[in-house]
Amino acid sequence: MADDADKRTASTEPGARDYRETVFLPQTDFPMRAGLPQKEPQILAKWDEIGLYQAARKARQAAGAPLFVLHDGPPYANGAIHIGHALQKTLKDFVVRSRFALGYDVDYVPGWDCHGLPIEWKIEEELRSQGRRKDEVSKAEFREKCRAYAAHWIEVQKEGFKRLGVIGDWENRYATMDYGSEAAIVAEFHKFVMSGQLYRGSKPVMWSPVERTALADAEVEYHDHVSPTIWVKFPVAQGSDAARNASVVIWTTTPWTIPANRAIAYNEAVAYSVFQVEAMEEGLEFEPWAKPGDRLIVADKLAEDVFKAAKVARWRRIEAVDCRGMVCEHPLAALDTHYAFSVPLLAGEHVTDDAGTGFVHTAPGHGADDYLVWLAHGHREIPETVDPDGAYYPNVALFGGLKVLETEGKKAGKFGPANNAVIEKLIEAGALLARGRLEHSYPHSWRSKAPVIFRNTPQWFIRMDQPLDTPQHGGRTLRETALEAIEATAFYPEAGRNRIRTMVESRPDWLISRQRAWGAPLAMFVDKETGQPLHDEEVNARIIAAIAAEGADAWFTRPAADFLGAHDPERYEKVEDILDVWFDSGSTHAFTLEGRENTRWPADLYLEGSDQHRGWFQSSLLESSGTRGRAPYNGVLTHGFTMDENGEKMSKSKGNTVDPHQVIKESGAEIIRLWAAMVDYSDDQRIGKTILATTADAYRKLRNTLRYMLGALAGYSEAEAVALDQMPPLERFILHRLQELDLEVRAAYETYAFQDVIRPLIAFCQEELSALFFDVRRDALYCDMPSALRRRAARTVMDLVFERLTVWLAPLMPFTTEEAWATRFPDAGPNALRVFPQTPAEWRNEAEAARWAKVQAVTAVVTGALEVERREKRIGAALEAAPVVHIADPELMAAFEGLDPAEVFRTSQASLVAGEGPAGAFRLAEQSKVAVEPRKAEGRKCARSWRVLPEVGEDPRYPDLSLRDAEAVAAWDAAHGEAGAA
Repeated sequence: MADDADKRTASTEPGARDYRETVFLPQTDFPMRAGLPQKEPQILAKWDEIGLYQAARKARQAAGAPLFVLHDGPPYANGAIHIGHALQKTLKDFVVRSRFALGYDVDYVPGWDCHGLPIEWKIEEELRSQGRRKDEVSKAEFREKCRAYAAHWIEVQKEGFKRLGVIGDWENRYATMDYGSEAAIVAEFHKFVMSGQLYRGSKPVMWSPVERTALADAEVEYHDHVSPTIWVKFPVAQGSDAARNASVVIWTTTPWTIPANRAIAYNEAVAYSVFQVEAMEEGLEFEPWAKPGDRLIVADKLAEDVFKAAKVARWRRIEAVDCRGMVCEHPLAALDTHYAFSVPLLAGEHVTDDAGTGFVHTAPGHGADDYLVWLAHGHREIPETVDPDGAYYPNVALFGGLKVLETEGKKAGKFGPANNAVIEKLIEAGALLARGRLEHSYPHSWRSKAPVIFRNTPQWFIRMDQPLDTPQHGGRTLRETALEAIEATAFYPEAGRNRIRTMVESRPDWLISRQRAWGAPLAMFVDKETGQPLHDEEVNARIIAAIAAEGADAWFTRPAADFLGAHDPERYEKVEDILDVWFDSGSTHAFTLEGRENTRWPADLYLEGSDQHRGWFQSSLLESSGTRGRAPYNGVLTHGFTMDENGEKMSKSKGNTVDPHQVIKESGAEIIRLWAAMVDYSDDQRIGKTILATTADAYRKLRNTLRYMLGALAGYSEAEAVALDQMPPLERFILHRLQELDLEVRAAYETYAFQDVIRPLIAFCQEELSALFFDVRRDALYCDMPSALRRRAARTVMDLVFERLTVWLAPLMPFTTEEAWATRFPDAGPNALRVFPQTPAEWRNEAEAARWAKVQAVTAVVTGALEVERREKRIGAALEAAPVVHIADPELMAAFEGLDPAEVFRTSQASLVAGEGPAGAFRLAEQSKVAVEPRKAEGRKCARSWRVLPEVGEDPRYPDLSLRDAEAVAAWDAAHGEAGAA
């Protein structure tokens, strides 16, 4: 049957009857053009009207459904949603809707992360625009402005997420800045205080001068950066005879740390020697700092590299050096007595001879390894050289006040004059051997994107390696507990397990204090005499009660006496640092899953981007492992980053971003959802105009499949249903595919493999429905009598397909499936509330599947032959053909038993002949056992079905119809009171 069957006419002969009214053409109000930008808001309004999410929960609870808990990782409340937000929230909605469809009761409470630096900066910018400084504003006013800013963006983002079709408990959303949330966060912090896991330590931490606060590892990212490199000579003051009158050479990319140097680290497993400079390179445009006769101590393996950097042409090795007990002078001692102290050589395993000189300049206040090796050799005093603003303290000789990093104006985040000033002084002291530049990976703040430095400051830490004698830990450390929890967690994809395990294995103690204003406080008191936190549950209870009633502001505005009770306020320091925002978000399970009805702890699933292995996944793991002895989740799902079509990171400056609001405005949210379903979210995904156009094309094909079924099922009722044992072979095959797909779809949804839902369903719609089932059965649907078994069977199966497709696709394409379902069943209730129907096991029919694989293999050869005939203009439509198909394979021939080959090939006539066929017949290389003679059909063209058959005209009532069509029209005429044709 031709695709444009609705355009048929009876005949070109004068006075011929027009049979179009007798043809059962598809009828539906479901439009071909979706109009999603206009239609989706209408559907959302209907869902809002019935309270879709709560209605689904009530329905599942009434059915005694098992509970599934998806805990929402809080997005940051500081701007409109972007395409990364859209992907993530859409994936979460896939989980929520699919679990409802699988028969679960789903708890999903959306939430927001509200504290932290980005919001503080926005308020500081706002104040500057008003001519006010932050320190001129009370902490209470400043915090209130931050709170209002976050509240605004929560509402903006919430509407953006809802527009995407995301359902959840929006009315009871959580936010880390809610008073109850802040109280719960502080209560979680108190658990660490009371268990002894918290301590104050003075050690070098990642410090952001631009943000004036310490950063945790999770807040640091690495970018390429060009640093100055220097080779510096430290004169030997004490050592072997060979080492006297020589200098130990160090190499560093942070010249600004030289004033903080207190030692040089070496490795006992590395071979070191004294080398003497014999001659310098000639023809240099500058005078090198090395001179013939200089004696330098470096690692044997690196000597050549060092001398090359110093422009030394020739040198000789004097003898090996034992570094034990060696002491040097500071290279700046000749310029200022402030540096007239001994610089010992200390053995350390972190030193290698892979690069540099084999020695590591050690500034214990500015490096983790430096700090540890300094402590390991019995030293306790840690020099402080750089202040919170990234400048040398005034008492730092030669350099007081110079900026290491600029923190104000247009140069904020750039390195200041400190590096060059130190290099110039080293040259003046005769201590510089060489200099250069190096592009390398350098730590930057995740939020400000500005470089950070290691800086010694007093901070509060949670111990990772202290054995805990609590019932939930049983002597295990926090690190051990967390690692065991990782092994007990399911990861999607599995690679996430190794990623987070590696991070937890190597991470230092958890730095949780920040020197900022907007956040939940480290609400505790410290004994001024002992430096230890006060352990008093009654004090903690008063703190929590005040914060629950007034918010965290209460800690900053109310006097210490309000909390301390009988304790003397003069004896205790009130800590006013705020908690790391990762501690905030890591505590969300405590106030979102615990203490609420109809949910449970732990969550079944946490779902975020892969960067959260170092962020929310890890902070939640550590917080829960420290307080409860296990992870707050049973499963973790991660997605990659969203890139542009060329695989490049999106950037407003590049102009390669994709705005979800614009996509929704032009094409509808359904296109974003379908894109999210089709990509492999576990890896980085790409999006752009071309990809969205391809997605829209896939959408149209799916929509047209639903539209065709709606049209073909017009007027269908259960009364015409056909039982399985009466089904023709093609219908049995489609039922078999439904049974297969039911298992695939359920398994894919269970494991969050959404790509494995949508791609097989798209293929099914295109290959087995549109290209096979619909195409083969189109003639029967349009032209058979309503009572004909073949037509009834086709509509029965189509009804079963529609029933399943609309619910299988619903989690991914809720708008379109809702529209399709409501078009057919306007009074049946929302499609979104349906569960997957049971698909009978008896539909499974491997024999029928094997048969149709063979039939389609033969059909491909016939189609190829007819394409040649059309191209050569020997025929027009396939209905003009009567191919003779020669089949040399008995199994292929047997596959057509009980089938009408003309119907299968979509031709008017066809015949099958056993054997190889003539030499000139059409063949395909991949199917050598089939040969086709593409003959033309004999007979006349039926004015109703357009089939060319010898029988046309045999029924005298309808001389221009085939016998089947004549019988169908006669029945139609009788039903409509027509006299029939003469």
